Formats: sequence, structure tokens, C-alpha cells
Amino acid sequence: MAKAIDFDPGTLLPTPGERVAAGTAESADALLEALELLRVLHEHRVLHTLVRVVRGGEGLAFHALEALNGPGSVRALRNALDAVKLLGNVEPGTLETVTGALSDGLREGARRVREGERAGLGELLALVRDPDVGLALGALVGVLRGFGRGLREREAHGNLPDVPRT
Repeated sequence: MAKAIDFDPGTLLPTPGERVAAGTAESADALLEALELLRVLHEHRVLHTLVRVVRGGEGLAFHALEALNGPGSVRALRNALDAVKLLGNVEPGTLETVTGALSDGLREGARRVREGERAGLGELLALVRDPDVGLALGALVGVLRGFGRGLREREAHGNLPDVPRT
């Protein structure tokens, strides 16, 4: 007579614990790198901020204010506000003229550096003997020449707007 076979499907499939152990063994290097990344993020308080963001901002405003409370942050905010005010007072055409001329000057300065041109003014003769200073002065002279040329060209083409005096 035939005997019934006891079959337990759980014995054929790995348990969740076994699957985790196998996955951990296969991914040991990746897990170690991930743990190192988490440690660095924790040390720099990035995880702290991310947890607050994920929780929907619970305490996020306080955390942001805490970060902005340092003297460097206050200075940076004040400088940013001053820069916004300054740019708000500058006519767009004027700003475009000056930035275009500055770009021309930087190109001229880069050209002089590439070609190794040095500036040699009588009063600065002692400084020109230093190759680094001579190269830097050459770059600055190029910037000034390019800036002046850009301003002159823009003025000749009528691209210099009249700036009202306050």
C-alpha cells in the first residue's frame, strides 16, 4: 500500500531571514559604502535636515533659522539684499554695456596670458622684472584695454544709454 508523502512548501522556499542573510552577503561591499555615506551625511547634519523635510517640515523653519543664525549667514543675506538693491537701481542697458565690456576685457586678458604678453610701464619697472607680476600686469592691461575698447565701440554704436543722475 502506498504511503502519503508529507510535503511542506515552506521547506523549499527560503525564509525572509534567509533571503536577507543571502542578500547581505552578496552586497557586503555596497552596504559598507552605503553605511559610510550615511555616517558622513549624519556628521554634516544632512540627514537631520532630510528627516525634517520628509516629516513635512516639522521643525524645518526652526532648523533653517538656526542655520541662518550665524554671523556669516547674516552677512551673506545682507550682501545678497544689497546686491539685489544695486541691480534694481541699474538700468538693464547699462548693465548689459558694462558686462559686455568686461567680457571683452577678460577675453583680451586671456589672449595676453596665452601669448605671454607682459606690461612694462616705467613706474612699475621693478615689478615687471618678476615674471609672475609681469604676466599678471599684462593680463590686467589686457583687461583694461579690452574694457576700454568695448566701451568705445559701444559708445560709437550708440549702445551707451544715458544714465540719469540721482
